[in-house]
Amino acid sequence: MNRLIDSVQELSLARSLDRVTEIVRHAAREMVEADGATFVLRDGEHCFYKDEDAIAPLWKGKRFPLETCVSGWAMLNKQPAVIPDIYVDARIPQDAYRPTFVKSLVMVPIRTLEPIGAIGVYWAQPYQATQPQVRLLQALADSTSIALENVQIFAEMEARILKRTEELAAANQHLMNEIEERHRAEAAVRQLSLTDELTGIYNRRGFRLLADRALESARRRGDHCHLLYLDLDGLKLLNDAQGHAAGDAMIVAAAQLLQNVFRKTDIVARLGGDEFGVLATDRNETSYEILQRLGVALSNENRLAARDPRLSFSAGHVDIAPVDRNVAYVHPLETLLAMADSRMYADKTARRAARQVA
Repeated sequence: MNRLIDSVQELSLARSLDRVTEIVRHAAREMVEADGATFVLRDGEHCFYKDEDAIAPLWKGKRFPLETCVSGWAMLNKQPAVIPDIYVDARIPQDAYRPTFVKSLVMVPIRTLEPIGAIGVYWAQPYQATQPQVRLLQALADSTSIALENVQIFAEMEARILKRTEELAAANQHLMNEIEERHRAEAAVRQLSLTDELTGIYNRRGFRLLADRALESARRRGDHCHLLYLDLDGLKLLNDAQGHAAGDAMIVAAAQLLQNVFRKTDIVARLGGDEFGVLATDRNETSYEILQRLGVALSNENRLAARDPRLSFSAGHVDIAPVDRNVAYVHPLETLLAMADSRMYADKTARRAARQVA
């Protein structure tokens, strides 16, 4: 009885068919001190010998028609089969049992109302099982039926949980994809709103946004910055003489040259029409050296491209020195741009005067 109680407790915790069969085959054999025990499941019109615990191999893994085996008899008749001598009982298939050690057996159905299997115990010597022993085995079989139902319920719950988890994961992935797609779309819109359609470099809005951030970062680091305001020379004359397509080509060439001259971390923008702005940060060179390097690049570009008219800029620049890190730059970006723009016009005027004198 104690072994039955222990088995019932173990069965209540079983969560798989293999665990149930392991508990039952050991318990059945130990409760009646048998030489073997087997766990049989009904598989349609067949008996499937799922597992066994015996002194010698029996029929583990084999299937037999219900009508040809004693486990089938117990299921079909919904009652235990108690057989003291297998060789004098018509329910026993003699040829199947003759090679085995079995001389006596008891087979009880798992669930008597609608049997779903059977538990069998075997003795190697003739043995008359007592009614208390049969009742113990039947009690074990009844507990087994409940355990099997629990396993099925647990498996169904696991399947539902797994399915729900997969559905939630799919929904979450779909949501993440939508968010990512929205971010890409927003980034594309943002990029379009910050870049110049003709040249692909930043427009005035993009320049103001990024330059403000760059100036603040440079201030914190204590870096010098150089702001250049450039005006493309001769664009109006080119548009009048050769059309706006030629003027656009010159604007694109100017943008490409500026991108090549300055670093990726510098901010290059078309501020509008034929005007460009550059904010160079973390530079060891002076504004004069930057303009000199730009002039060399222009000479090389014009020589290689044999361009007519030549590509040239009027330029104004402002050196921005860092101040106390606890305060902002002395001048805001718009003031710095106005200063550079004013110096650019001064440069343009001086160049015009020089050409007139020449």
